[in-house]
Amino acid sequence: MVNEKLHIAMIMDGNRRWAVANGKNKLLGHKAGAEKLKEVIKWCNDIKCRALTLYTFSTENFNRSEDEVASLFKLFKSYFAELLKTKEIKEHQVRVRFLGKLDMFPDDLRQLMIDTNERTKDYTGMQLNFCVAYGGHQEIIDAANKALKSGKETITEEDFEDYLYLKDKPEIVVRTGGAMRLSNFLSWQTAYSEWFFVKDYWPGLTKETFDGILEEFENRQRNFGK
Repeated sequence: MVNEKLHIAMIMDGNRRWAVANGKNKLLGHKAGAEKLKEVIKWCNDIKCRALTLYTFSTENFNRSEDEVASLFKLFKSYFAELLKTKEIKEHQVRVRFLGKLDMFPDDLRQLMIDTNERTKDYTGMQLNFCVAYGGHQEIIDAANKALKSGKETITEEDFEDYLYLKDKPEIVVRTGGAMRLSNFLSWQTAYSEWFFVKDYWPGLTKETFDGILEEFENRQRNFGK
């Protein structure tokens, strides 16, 4: 049984490969991934996570085909608009945040993200972070530039973390889809996180696999480099 309010971060990989494996087109793979996320949010609410952070759309993802990017943006709009109406968000008072270079998105989608941030800012439940137009190195560069502008001659690690998009550090990071790469995700925050690489494609992630990750985490000895 998990004995602390966890921050779980996830690289949701494998939508397109799941689609191919199931004889579907890529967009249906992304839609299946969006449906899976609703389940995962519930799983995390059920164990009272303090935060769930999701690698949703990287800066590199903008290099995909125009058709795929446009389809993803359309899916984002419908999903994020519907998200606020769901029981898992409203009844559990989940605070939703979008972290990244939001100015890279079309105006209407960017405004939806900003409005969602604002509408849930006073919610006191789990924090749900969508990393969008996000890159871990870019986050560090942006933080460094903010630190320079602060006028301080020297800064501590704690000072620097105040300038990051996300200050809270996850205990657990999960990557679905079988790849064993970090992919520029939360480069600063995950220095001492426990990583789990699972073979399930994101839409096929099971509760059994999720529970197995939690059980293994409880059995790991975290020494933070000591």
